Amino acid sequence: MAKKEVGKKKAEILFASIFFILLVLSFASAVTQPSWPSYNVCCEKTKTGAWCQNTLGTNCDSSVDPNTKSPFRMTPTSCDATSFCKPGCCIDTGEGLCMENTPQRVCQQTSGTWVDDAQCNVAQCDLGCCILGDQASFITLTRCKKLSAFYGLITNFKRDVSDETSCILLAQLEDKGACVYEVENIKTCKFTTRAGCLDTNKTGSSNMTSSATFYKDYLCSADSLGTNCGPTTQTTCIEGKDEVFFVDSCGNPANIYDASKTYEKDNAYWQKIVPKANSCSFGNANGNIGSKNCGNCEYFRGSICGKGSATYGGNVCKDLNCYNTENGKNYKNGESWCMYQGPVGNGRDLVGSRQFRHICINGEEITEACADFRNEVCIQNTLTTYAGSFIEAACRPNRWKDCLDQTEKDDCLNTDKRDCYWSTGAVFNGTSSGGGSVDASTQKSGGIKIIDTNNKDNANKGICLPNYPAGFQFWESGTTNDATAVCSLGSIKDQITYEKGLIGGEKCTGNCEMLTDEWANKMNNICTSLGDCGAYSNVAGKFTDKGVVWKVNNEKKVVQGILDSAKAKSNS
Repeated sequence: MAKKEVGKKKAEILFASIFFILLVLSFASAVTQPSWPSYNVCCEKTKTGAWCQNTLGTNCDSSVDPNTKSPFRMTPTSCDATSFCKPGCCIDTGEGLCMENTPQRVCQQTSGTWVDDAQCNVAQCDLGCCILGDQASFITLTRCKKLSAFYGLITNFKRDVSDETSCILLAQLEDKGACVYEVENIKTCKFTTRAGCLDTNKTGSSNMTSSATFYKDYLCSADSLGTNCGPTTQTTCIEGKDEVFFVDSCGNPANIYDASKTYEKDNAYWQKIVPKANSCSFGNANGNIGSKNCGNCEYFRGSICGKGSATYGGNVCKDLNCYNTENGKNYKNGESWCMYQGPVGNGRDLVGSRQFRHICINGEEITEACADFRNEVCIQNTLTTYAGSFIEAACRPNRWKDCLDQTEKDDCLNTDKRDCYWSTGAVFNGTSSGGGSVDASTQKSGGIKIIDTNNKDNANKGICLPNYPAGFQFWESGTTNDATAVCSLGSIKDQITYEKGLIGGEKCTGNCEMLTDEWANKMNNICTSLGDCGAYSNVAGKFTDKGVVWKVNNEKKVVQGILDSAKAKSNS
Protein backbone atom coordinates (compact mmCIF):
# COMPACT_ATOMS: atom_id res chain seq x y z
CA MET A 1 0.00 0.00 0.00
CA ALA A 2 2.78 2.43 0.85
CA LYS A 3 4.41 1.62 -2.43
CA LYS A 4 1.37 2.71 -4.42
CA GLU A 5 1.12 5.99 -2.52
CA VAL A 6 4.66 6.92 -3.47
CA GLY A 7 4.03 6.25 -7.12
CA LYS A 8 0.92 8.38 -7.08
CA LYS A 9 2.77 11.32 -5.56
CA LYS A 10 5.46 11.09 -8.24
CA ALA A 11 2.79 11.22 -10.92
CA GLU A 12 1.24 14.29 -9.35
CA ILE A 13 4.58 16.02 -9.15
CA LEU A 14 5.37 15.15 -12.74
CA PHE A 15 2.00 16.47 -13.88
CA ALA A 16 2.45 19.66 -11.88
CA SER A 17 5.90 20.21 -13.39
CA ILE A 18 4.65 19.77 -16.91
CA PHE A 19 1.74 22.10 -16.23
CA PHE A 20 4.12 24.76 -14.84
CA ILE A 21 6.39 24.57 -17.91
CA LEU A 22 3.43 24.92 -20.25
CA LEU A 23 2.16 27.85 -18.20
CA VAL A 24 5.55 29.59 -18.42
CA LEU A 25 5.76 29.03 -22.18
CA SER A 26 2.25 30.37 -22.65
CA PHE A 27 3.12 33.47 -20.61
CA ALA A 28 6.34 34.07 -22.59
CA SER A 29 4.40 33.74 -25.82
CA ALA A 30 1.92 36.29 -24.58
CA VAL A 31 4.73 38.70 -23.75
CA THR A 32 6.72 38.39 -26.98
CA GLN A 33 3.75 38.18 -29.35
CA PRO A 34 1.28 41.00 -28.61
CA SER A 35 -2.04 40.76 -30.35
CA TRP A 36 -2.68 42.78 -33.57
CA PRO A 37 -2.97 45.71 -34.12
CA SER A 38 -0.93 47.00 -31.12
CA TYR A 39 2.09 44.94 -32.21
CA ASN A 40 1.89 45.56 -35.95
CA VAL A 41 2.93 49.22 -35.89
CA CYS A 42 6.04 50.49 -37.69
CA CYS A 43 7.78 53.39 -35.97
CA GLU A 44 10.03 55.47 -38.16
CA LYS A 45 11.84 56.30 -34.93
CA THR A 46 11.27 55.05 -31.40
CA LYS A 47 11.54 57.05 -28.21
CA THR A 48 14.81 55.24 -27.48
CA GLY A 49 16.33 56.44 -30.77
CA ALA A 50 16.01 53.20 -32.77
CA TRP A 51 14.97 53.47 -36.42
CA CYS A 52 12.33 51.45 -38.31
CA GLN A 53 11.08 49.17 -35.53
CA ASN A 54 7.97 46.97 -35.37
CA THR A 55 6.71 47.66 -31.86
CA LEU A 56 3.88 49.11 -29.78
CA GLY A 57 2.47 52.43 -30.91
CA THR A 58 3.22 53.94 -27.51
CA ASN A 59 6.94 53.42 -28.18
CA CYS A 60 6.97 55.65 -31.27
CA ASP A 61 8.63 59.06 -31.25
CA SER A 62 6.03 61.64 -32.30
CA SER A 63 8.37 64.65 -32.27
CA VAL A 64 9.23 66.68 -35.38
CA ASP A 65 11.98 65.45 -37.67
CA PRO A 66 14.44 68.40 -38.01
CA ASN A 67 15.21 67.37 -41.60
CA THR A 68 11.66 67.05 -42.97
CA LYS A 69 10.01 69.50 -40.53
CA SER A 70 7.23 66.90 -40.11
CA PRO A 71 6.50 64.47 -37.24
CA PHE A 72 8.24 61.10 -37.39
CA ARG A 73 5.95 58.63 -39.13
CA MET A 74 4.03 55.68 -37.67
CA THR A 75 2.04 53.25 -39.81
CA PRO A 76 -0.18 50.29 -38.77
CA THR A 77 1.75 47.82 -40.87
CA SER A 78 5.07 45.99 -40.95
CA CYS A 79 8.16 48.12 -41.62
CA ASP A 80 8.99 45.89 -44.57
CA ALA A 81 5.81 47.09 -46.28
CA THR A 82 6.49 50.82 -45.85
CA SER A 83 8.27 53.06 -48.36
CA PHE A 84 10.50 54.78 -45.81
CA CYS A 85 11.60 51.64 -43.92
CA LYS A 86 11.70 49.19 -46.79
CA PRO A 87 14.90 47.04 -46.62
CA GLY A 88 17.39 47.63 -49.38
CA CYS A 89 21.09 48.06 -50.05
CA CYS A 90 22.87 50.97 -48.32
CA ILE A 91 26.07 52.02 -50.07
CA ASP A 92 28.76 54.09 -48.38
CA THR A 93 30.48 55.40 -51.49
CA GLY A 94 33.31 57.00 -49.52
CA GLU A 95 34.33 53.84 -47.66
CA GLY A 96 33.26 51.36 -50.34
CA LEU A 97 30.93 49.44 -48.00
CA CYS A 98 27.63 47.79 -48.94
CA MET A 99 25.13 46.89 -46.20
CA GLU A 100 22.35 44.45 -47.08
CA ASN A 101 18.77 44.61 -45.73
CA THR A 102 19.16 48.18 -44.51
CA PRO A 103 15.96 50.26 -44.09
CA GLN A 104 15.87 53.27 -46.39
CA ARG A 105 15.43 55.72 -43.50
CA VAL A 106 18.43 54.26 -41.65
CA CYS A 107 20.57 54.57 -44.77
CA GLN A 108 19.55 58.19 -45.27
CA GLN A 109 20.34 58.96 -41.64
CA THR A 110 23.93 57.80 -42.17
CA SER A 111 24.26 59.74 -45.47
CA GLY A 112 24.44 56.54 -47.47
CA THR A 113 23.03 55.85 -50.94
CA TRP A 114 20.01 53.53 -50.79
CA VAL A 115 19.22 51.10 -53.61
CA ASP A 116 16.03 49.03 -53.85
CA ASP A 117 17.83 45.69 -53.72
CA ALA A 118 18.04 44.08 -50.30
CA GLN A 119 20.81 41.67 -51.38
CA CYS A 120 23.02 44.42 -52.90
CA ASN A 121 23.12 42.86 -56.35
CA VAL A 122 24.43 46.09 -57.89
CA ALA A 123 27.67 46.87 -59.72
CA GLN A 124 29.06 49.09 -56.92
CA CYS A 125 28.88 46.14 -54.54
CA ASP A 126 30.61 43.54 -56.71
CA LEU A 127 33.27 41.83 -54.61
CA GLY A 128 36.77 40.81 -55.55
CA CYS A 129 40.07 39.92 -53.94
CA CYS A 130 42.08 42.88 -52.66
CA ILE A 131 45.77 42.07 -52.12
CA LEU A 132 47.29 44.22 -49.36
CA GLY A 133 50.94 43.31 -49.09
CA ASP A 134 50.96 39.75 -47.76
CA GLN A 135 47.31 39.98 -46.70
CA ALA A 136 44.06 39.74 -48.67
CA SER A 137 40.44 40.75 -48.19
CA PHE A 138 37.29 39.92 -50.17
CA ILE A 139 35.82 43.41 -50.59
CA THR A 140 34.61 45.97 -53.15
CA LEU A 141 36.96 47.82 -55.50
CA THR A 142 36.25 51.16 -53.78
CA ARG A 143 37.08 49.66 -50.37
CA CYS A 144 40.24 48.15 -51.82
CA LYS A 145 41.37 51.54 -53.12
CA LYS A 146 40.63 53.12 -49.73
CA LEU A 147 42.67 50.56 -47.78
CA SER A 148 45.51 50.51 -50.31
CA ALA A 149 45.86 54.30 -50.07
CA PHE A 150 45.77 54.12 -46.26
CA TYR A 151 48.67 51.65 -46.20
CA GLY A 152 50.55 53.39 -49.01
CA LEU A 153 50.18 50.46 -51.42
CA ILE A 154 49.35 50.23 -55.11
CA THR A 155 45.79 48.94 -55.60
CA ASN A 156 45.87 45.24 -56.49
CA PHE A 157 42.26 44.12 -57.06
CA LYS A 158 41.37 40.82 -58.73
CA ARG A 159 37.81 40.67 -60.07
CA ASP A 160 38.08 37.05 -61.21
CA VAL A 161 38.25 35.72 -57.63
CA SER A 162 34.68 34.78 -56.72
CA ASP A 163 34.81 33.78 -53.05
CA GLU A 164 36.60 34.61 -49.81
CA THR A 165 38.29 31.20 -49.49
CA SER A 166 39.97 31.56 -52.86
CA CYS A 167 41.01 35.09 -51.92
CA ILE A 168 42.73 33.90 -48.74
CA LEU A 169 44.49 31.14 -50.64
CA LEU A 170 45.64 33.72 -53.17
CA ALA A 171 47.18 35.77 -50.35
CA GLN A 172 49.08 32.72 -49.16
CA LEU A 173 50.72 32.53 -52.55
CA GLU A 174 52.48 35.80 -51.61
CA ASP A 175 54.13 34.20 -48.56
CA LYS A 176 57.92 34.52 -48.73
CA GLY A 177 60.46 31.89 -47.89
CA ALA A 178 62.93 29.31 -49.13
CA CYS A 179 62.13 27.20 -52.19
CA VAL A 180 64.31 24.08 -51.95
CA TYR A 181 64.90 21.61 -54.79
CA GLU A 182 67.65 19.47 -56.30
CA VAL A 183 69.55 20.10 -59.51
CA GLU A 184 71.61 17.09 -60.64
CA ASN A 185 71.22 15.69 -57.12
CA ILE A 186 72.65 18.85 -55.52
CA LYS A 187 70.29 20.50 -53.01
CA THR A 188 69.94 24.19 -53.82
CA CYS A 189 67.53 27.00 -52.96
CA LYS A 190 65.80 30.13 -54.25
CA PHE A 191 64.32 32.80 -51.97
CA THR A 192 60.91 33.57 -53.46
CA THR A 193 57.16 33.50 -52.87
CA ARG A 194 55.01 30.40 -52.49
CA ALA A 195 53.61 31.11 -55.96
CA GLY A 196 57.12 31.43 -57.36
CA CYS A 197 58.06 28.09 -55.84
CA LEU A 198 55.05 26.43 -57.45
CA ASP A 199 56.10 27.89 -60.78
CA THR A 200 59.55 26.37 -60.30
CA ASN A 201 57.93 22.95 -60.41
CA LYS A 202 56.18 23.87 -63.64
CA THR A 203 58.90 25.74 -65.46
CA GLY A 204 62.08 24.38 -63.86
CA SER A 205 65.01 23.23 -65.94
CA SER A 206 65.21 19.69 -67.23
CA ASN A 207 68.14 18.89 -64.93
CA MET A 208 65.97 19.27 -61.78
CA THR A 209 66.11 15.93 -60.00
CA SER A 210 63.44 16.68 -57.37
CA SER A 211 60.30 18.74 -56.97
CA ALA A 212 60.51 22.08 -55.18
CA THR A 213 59.40 22.39 -51.55
CA PHE A 214 58.45 25.72 -50.00
CA TYR A 215 59.50 26.68 -46.44
CA LYS A 216 57.67 29.80 -45.30
CA ASP A 217 59.79 32.50 -43.53
CA TYR A 218 63.02 30.52 -43.95
CA LEU A 219 66.17 31.91 -45.54
CA CYS A 220 68.05 29.81 -48.06
CA SER A 221 71.09 29.96 -45.76
CA ALA A 222 69.22 28.17 -42.93
CA ASP A 223 71.37 25.32 -41.63
CA SER A 224 68.34 23.05 -41.19
CA LEU A 225 67.61 23.13 -44.94
CA GLY A 226 71.05 21.79 -45.83
CA THR A 227 71.32 23.61 -49.17
CA ASN A 228 74.45 24.74 -50.98
CA CYS A 229 73.53 28.42 -50.24
CA GLY A 230 75.70 29.74 -47.45
CA PRO A 231 76.11 33.10 -45.67
CA THR A 232 78.47 35.82 -46.98
CA THR A 233 79.45 39.36 -46.04
CA GLN A 234 78.22 40.81 -49.33
CA THR A 235 75.22 43.15 -49.59
CA THR A 236 72.76 44.29 -52.26
CA CYS A 237 69.96 46.74 -53.01
CA ILE A 238 66.56 45.34 -54.02
CA GLU A 239 64.22 47.24 -56.34
CA GLY A 240 61.16 48.47 -54.46
CA LYS A 241 62.88 48.12 -51.06
CA ASP A 242 64.49 50.85 -48.96
CA GLU A 243 66.98 48.72 -47.07
CA VAL A 244 70.44 47.22 -47.66
CA PHE A 245 70.33 43.40 -47.55
CA PHE A 246 72.87 40.66 -46.95
CA VAL A 247 73.11 38.10 -49.79
CA ASP A 248 73.96 34.41 -49.60
CA SER A 249 76.40 32.52 -51.80
CA CYS A 250 73.60 31.71 -54.28
CA GLY A 251 72.77 35.40 -54.71
CA ASN A 252 69.55 35.25 -52.68
CA PRO A 253 68.70 38.18 -50.37
CA ALA A 254 68.94 37.46 -46.66
CA ASN A 255 68.09 39.80 -43.75
CA ILE A 256 68.80 43.54 -43.45
CA TYR A 257 72.51 44.31 -43.33
CA ASP A 258 73.86 44.51 -39.79
CA ALA A 259 77.66 44.40 -39.30
CA SER A 260 77.19 42.70 -35.92
CA LYS A 261 75.16 39.87 -37.48
CA THR A 262 77.62 38.09 -39.76
CA TYR A 263 77.36 34.30 -39.53
CA GLU A 264 80.45 34.06 -37.33
CA LYS A 265 79.01 36.59 -34.87
CA ASP A 266 75.34 35.51 -34.90
CA ASN A 267 74.41 32.44 -36.95
CA ALA A 268 70.75 32.68 -35.81
CA TYR A 269 70.38 35.80 -37.97
CA TRP A 270 70.81 33.60 -41.07
CA GLN A 271 68.05 31.10 -40.34
CA LYS A 272 64.69 32.89 -40.67
CA ILE A 273 63.32 36.23 -41.86
CA VAL A 274 63.78 39.00 -39.28
CA PRO A 275 61.20 41.81 -39.62
CA LYS A 276 62.36 45.36 -40.29
CA ALA A 277 61.08 46.49 -36.89
CA ASN A 278 63.36 43.94 -35.18
CA SER A 279 66.43 44.86 -37.23
CA CYS A 280 69.26 47.24 -36.32
CA SER A 281 68.50 50.88 -35.40
CA PHE A 282 64.86 50.70 -36.44
CA GLY A 283 63.22 54.14 -36.25
CA ASN A 284 66.51 56.02 -36.38
CA ALA A 285 65.75 59.74 -36.74
CA ASN A 286 67.73 60.16 -39.98
CA GLY A 287 67.11 56.69 -41.42
CA ASN A 288 70.69 55.52 -40.66
CA ILE A 289 72.07 57.80 -43.37
CA GLY A 290 75.67 56.88 -44.20
CA SER A 291 75.91 54.24 -41.47
CA LYS A 292 78.74 51.75 -42.10
CA ASN A 293 77.19 49.14 -39.79
CA CYS A 294 73.43 49.25 -40.32
CA GLY A 295 71.41 49.09 -43.56
CA ASN A 296 67.95 49.66 -42.06
CA CYS A 297 67.17 52.60 -44.38
CA GLU A 298 63.82 54.39 -44.44
CA TYR A 299 62.66 56.46 -47.38
CA PHE A 300 60.32 58.64 -45.33
CA ARG A 301 63.21 59.57 -43.06
CA GLY A 302 65.40 60.51 -46.02
CA SER A 303 67.41 57.41 -46.90
CA ILE A 304 67.44 54.50 -49.34
CA CYS A 305 69.90 51.78 -50.32
CA GLY A 306 72.72 53.03 -52.56
CA LYS A 307 76.42 52.65 -53.31
CA GLY A 308 78.76 53.60 -50.49
CA SER A 309 81.53 52.57 -48.13
CA ALA A 310 80.44 50.17 -45.35
CA THR A 311 82.13 47.77 -42.93
CA TYR A 312 80.91 44.89 -45.13
CA GLY A 313 79.74 45.11 -48.74
CA GLY A 314 79.52 48.23 -50.91
CA ASN A 315 76.11 49.66 -50.01
CA VAL A 316 74.86 52.11 -47.38
CA CYS A 317 71.75 54.13 -46.62
CA LYS A 318 72.07 56.92 -49.18
CA ASP A 319 71.11 60.47 -48.15
CA LEU A 320 68.04 61.73 -50.09
CA ASN A 321 67.67 65.11 -48.38
CA CYS A 322 68.38 68.48 -50.02
CA TYR A 323 71.00 70.87 -48.67
CA ASN A 324 71.80 74.52 -49.34
CA THR A 325 68.78 74.96 -51.62
CA GLU A 326 67.94 78.12 -53.54
CA ASN A 327 66.81 79.85 -50.36
CA GLY A 328 69.87 78.62 -48.47
CA LYS A 329 67.94 76.16 -46.29
CA ASN A 330 68.02 72.37 -45.92
CA TYR A 331 64.96 70.19 -46.54
CA LYS A 332 63.99 66.56 -46.03
CA ASN A 333 63.26 64.23 -48.90
CA GLY A 334 59.66 64.75 -50.01
CA GLU A 335 59.30 68.17 -48.43
CA SER A 336 57.99 71.08 -50.52
CA TRP A 337 58.11 74.81 -49.85
CA CYS A 338 57.14 78.15 -51.39
CA MET A 339 59.47 80.61 -53.09
CA TYR A 340 58.58 84.17 -54.06
CA GLN A 341 60.13 86.82 -56.27
CA GLY A 342 59.65 89.58 -53.73
CA PRO A 343 57.29 90.61 -50.93
CA VAL A 344 53.90 88.85 -50.88
CA GLY A 345 50.58 89.44 -49.17
CA ASN A 346 48.77 92.61 -48.09
CA GLY A 347 48.83 93.80 -51.70
CA ARG A 348 52.66 93.90 -51.91
CA ASP A 349 53.28 91.44 -54.78
CA LEU A 350 55.56 92.99 -57.40
CA VAL A 351 54.33 93.71 -60.93
CA GLY A 352 55.06 90.68 -63.12
CA SER A 353 55.94 88.44 -60.17
CA ARG A 354 55.01 84.79 -59.91
CA GLN A 355 54.93 82.29 -57.06
CA PHE A 356 56.74 78.93 -57.10
CA ARG A 357 56.63 75.58 -55.35
CA HIS A 358 59.95 73.79 -54.73
CA ILE A 359 60.20 70.07 -53.94
CA CYS A 360 63.03 67.92 -52.62
CA ILE A 361 62.95 64.56 -54.46
CA ASN A 362 65.70 62.03 -53.91
CA GLY A 363 68.24 64.72 -53.08
CA GLU A 364 67.31 66.98 -56.03
CA GLU A 365 65.55 70.35 -55.79
CA ILE A 366 62.69 70.54 -58.32
CA THR A 367 60.90 73.82 -59.17
CA GLU A 368 57.23 74.03 -60.15
CA ALA A 369 55.71 77.39 -61.17
CA CYS A 370 52.22 78.32 -59.98
CA ALA A 371 49.86 79.69 -62.65
CA ASP A 372 51.07 82.94 -64.21
CA PHE A 373 49.57 86.41 -63.58
CA ARG A 374 49.18 85.28 -59.95
CA ASN A 375 46.10 83.25 -60.89
CA GLU A 376 47.56 80.79 -58.40
CA VAL A 377 49.40 81.41 -55.15
CA CYS A 378 51.70 79.12 -53.19
CA ILE A 379 50.77 78.18 -49.62
CA GLN A 380 52.71 75.99 -47.20
CA ASN A 381 52.15 74.35 -43.84
CA THR A 382 54.27 72.47 -41.32
CA LEU A 383 52.99 69.06 -40.26
CA THR A 384 53.99 67.03 -37.21
CA THR A 385 54.79 63.41 -38.11
CA TYR A 386 56.41 60.42 -36.41
CA ALA A 387 59.64 61.50 -38.09
CA GLY A 388 59.38 65.09 -36.82
CA SER A 389 58.16 68.27 -38.52
CA PHE A 390 57.49 68.12 -42.26
CA ILE A 391 56.83 71.02 -44.65
CA GLU A 392 54.25 70.71 -47.43
CA ALA A 393 53.40 73.35 -50.03
CA ALA A 394 50.88 73.60 -52.86
CA CYS A 395 49.74 75.98 -55.59
CA ARG A 396 46.07 76.89 -55.37
CA PRO A 397 43.76 79.42 -57.11
CA ASN A 398 44.05 83.07 -56.07
CA ARG A 399 40.55 84.01 -54.84
CA TRP A 400 40.76 87.81 -55.14
CA LYS A 401 37.84 88.72 -57.37
CA ASP A 402 35.11 89.49 -54.80
CA CYS A 403 37.28 91.23 -52.20
CA LEU A 404 35.99 94.75 -52.95
CA ASP A 405 32.38 93.58 -52.53
CA GLN A 406 32.94 92.74 -48.84
CA THR A 407 31.86 95.49 -46.48
CA GLU A 408 32.35 93.60 -43.21
CA LYS A 409 35.78 92.78 -41.83
CA ASP A 410 34.84 89.20 -40.88
CA ASP A 411 33.59 88.47 -44.40
CA CYS A 412 36.72 90.03 -45.87
CA LEU A 413 39.05 87.87 -43.76
CA ASN A 414 37.13 84.61 -44.32
CA THR A 415 40.04 82.58 -45.71
CA ASP A 416 37.74 79.65 -46.48
CA LYS A 417 36.19 81.71 -49.30
CA ARG A 418 38.63 84.40 -50.41
CA ASP A 419 42.16 85.83 -50.22
CA CYS A 420 41.77 89.39 -48.99
CA TYR A 421 43.04 91.80 -46.35
CA TRP A 422 41.26 94.59 -44.48
CA SER A 423 42.56 98.15 -44.68
CA THR A 424 41.27 100.99 -42.54
CA GLY A 425 41.12 104.63 -43.59
CA ALA A 426 39.08 104.06 -46.76
CA VAL A 427 35.75 102.66 -47.91
CA PHE A 428 34.40 101.39 -51.22
CA ASN A 429 30.87 102.45 -52.17
CA GLY A 430 30.82 101.10 -55.72
CA THR A 431 30.43 97.63 -57.11
CA SER A 432 33.15 95.40 -58.48
CA SER A 433 30.74 92.98 -60.19
CA GLY A 434 32.70 90.12 -58.67
CA GLY A 435 35.99 91.59 -59.88
CA GLY A 436 37.87 90.84 -63.05
CA SER A 437 35.32 91.40 -65.80
CA VAL A 438 34.24 94.81 -64.53
CA ASP A 439 33.00 97.75 -66.55
CA ALA A 440 34.53 101.01 -65.41
CA SER A 441 31.55 102.96 -66.72
CA THR A 442 29.30 101.38 -64.11
CA GLN A 443 31.34 102.59 -61.16
CA LYS A 444 29.85 105.21 -58.89
CA SER A 445 31.63 108.50 -58.91
CA GLY A 446 33.94 108.49 -55.93
CA GLY A 447 33.56 104.71 -55.37
CA ILE A 448 36.63 104.67 -53.12
CA LYS A 449 36.78 107.34 -50.47
CA ILE A 450 39.41 108.10 -47.84
CA ILE A 451 37.89 108.46 -44.36
CA ASP A 452 39.04 109.96 -41.09
CA THR A 453 40.04 107.12 -38.78
CA ASN A 454 39.95 109.46 -35.78
CA ASN A 455 36.19 109.79 -36.20
CA LYS A 456 34.53 107.20 -33.94
CA ASP A 457 31.81 106.66 -36.55
CA ASN A 458 34.51 105.24 -38.83
CA ALA A 459 35.97 102.87 -36.23
CA ASN A 460 34.60 99.71 -37.88
CA LYS A 461 34.81 100.91 -41.46
CA GLY A 462 37.41 99.88 -43.98
CA ILE A 463 38.02 98.51 -47.44
CA CYS A 464 38.54 94.87 -48.44
CA LEU A 465 41.44 94.47 -50.89
CA PRO A 466 43.11 91.49 -52.65
CA ASN A 467 45.80 89.95 -50.49
CA TYR A 468 47.62 88.88 -53.66
CA PRO A 469 46.91 91.43 -56.44
CA ALA A 470 46.10 89.93 -59.82
CA GLY A 471 48.58 90.25 -62.65
CA PHE A 472 47.27 91.78 -65.86
CA GLN A 473 47.74 91.15 -69.56
CA PHE A 474 47.76 94.90 -70.05
CA TRP A 475 48.62 94.50 -73.72
CA GLU A 476 45.25 92.79 -74.35
CA SER A 477 41.82 94.27 -73.62
CA GLY A 478 38.72 92.29 -72.72
CA THR A 479 40.67 89.55 -70.91
CA THR A 480 39.61 88.02 -67.60
CA ASN A 481 41.97 90.29 -65.70
CA ASP A 482 41.25 93.49 -67.64
CA ALA A 483 43.84 96.01 -66.45
CA THR A 484 41.86 99.10 -67.49
CA ALA A 485 38.63 97.97 -65.83
CA VAL A 486 40.19 96.88 -62.53
CA CYS A 487 42.67 99.74 -62.15
CA SER A 488 39.89 102.27 -62.83
CA LEU A 489 38.28 101.17 -59.58
CA GLY A 490 41.02 103.09 -57.81
CA SER A 491 40.24 106.33 -59.67
CA ILE A 492 38.32 109.08 -57.91
CA LYS A 493 37.15 112.52 -58.92
CA ASP A 494 35.62 114.90 -56.40
CA GLN A 495 35.20 118.59 -55.62
CA ILE A 496 37.23 120.52 -53.10
CA THR A 497 35.35 123.50 -51.67
CA TYR A 498 36.81 126.77 -50.41
CA GLU A 499 35.43 129.65 -48.42
CA LYS A 500 36.60 133.18 -49.14
CA GLY A 501 37.57 135.40 -46.25
CA LEU A 502 36.06 138.85 -45.64
CA ILE A 503 39.36 140.55 -46.23
CA GLY A 504 40.64 138.23 -48.94
CA GLY A 505 42.20 134.80 -49.04
CA GLU A 506 40.57 131.37 -49.12
CA LYS A 507 40.04 128.56 -46.65
CA CYS A 508 39.44 124.91 -47.63
CA THR A 509 36.17 123.66 -46.15
CA GLY A 510 35.39 120.39 -47.98
CA ASN A 511 37.43 117.31 -49.09
CA CYS A 512 40.57 119.09 -47.97
CA GLU A 513 42.38 115.82 -47.39
CA MET A 514 42.59 115.35 -51.16
CA LEU A 515 45.26 118.03 -51.22
CA THR A 516 47.60 116.17 -48.86
CA ASP A 517 50.45 113.79 -49.60
CA GLU A 518 48.94 111.37 -47.10
CA TRP A 519 45.71 111.13 -49.15
CA ALA A 520 47.59 110.59 -52.42
CA ASN A 521 49.79 107.95 -50.81
CA LYS A 522 46.79 106.10 -49.36
CA MET A 523 45.05 106.06 -52.74
CA ASN A 524 48.19 104.73 -54.40
CA ASN A 525 48.42 101.87 -51.87
CA ILE A 526 44.84 100.95 -52.70
CA CYS A 527 45.61 101.03 -56.43
CA THR A 528 48.64 98.75 -56.11
CA SER A 529 46.57 96.32 -54.02
CA LEU A 530 43.90 96.06 -56.72
CA GLY A 531 46.38 94.68 -59.24
CA ASP A 532 49.29 95.84 -61.37
CA CYS A 533 48.17 99.45 -60.97
CA GLY A 534 49.55 102.70 -59.51
CA ALA A 535 53.15 103.63 -58.76
CA TYR A 536 55.12 100.50 -57.91
CA SER A 537 58.14 98.30 -58.71
CA ASN A 538 58.21 95.34 -61.07
CA VAL A 539 59.87 91.97 -60.64
CA ALA A 540 63.05 93.28 -62.31
CA GLY A 541 63.39 95.95 -59.63
CA LYS A 542 62.39 98.84 -61.89
CA PHE A 543 60.12 101.44 -60.29
CA THR A 544 57.60 103.51 -62.25
CA ASP A 545 55.07 106.17 -61.32
CA LYS A 546 53.33 106.11 -64.70
CA GLY A 547 50.42 104.18 -63.21
CA VAL A 548 49.25 107.09 -61.07
CA VAL A 549 48.15 110.62 -61.95
CA TRP A 550 47.20 113.24 -59.34
CA LYS A 551 45.65 116.41 -60.62
CA VAL A 552 44.32 119.52 -58.93
CA ASN A 553 42.50 121.98 -61.24
CA ASN A 554 43.69 119.78 -64.15
CA GLU A 555 47.29 120.40 -63.18
CA LYS A 556 49.49 117.43 -62.30
CA LYS A 557 50.95 117.36 -58.82
CA VAL A 558 54.28 115.63 -58.18
CA VAL A 559 54.60 114.43 -54.61
CA GLN A 560 57.77 112.75 -53.43
CA GLY A 561 55.85 111.09 -50.61
CA ILE A 562 54.03 108.80 -53.05
CA LEU A 563 57.27 107.61 -54.58
CA ASP A 564 59.04 107.04 -51.29
CA SER A 565 56.14 105.08 -49.79
CA ALA A 566 55.63 102.95 -52.90
CA LYS A 567 59.34 102.11 -53.08
CA ALA A 568 59.37 101.22 -49.40
CA LYS A 569 56.35 98.93 -49.89
CA SER A 570 58.00 97.10 -52.77
CA ASN A 571 61.10 96.46 -50.67
CA SER A 572 59.32 95.40 -47.47
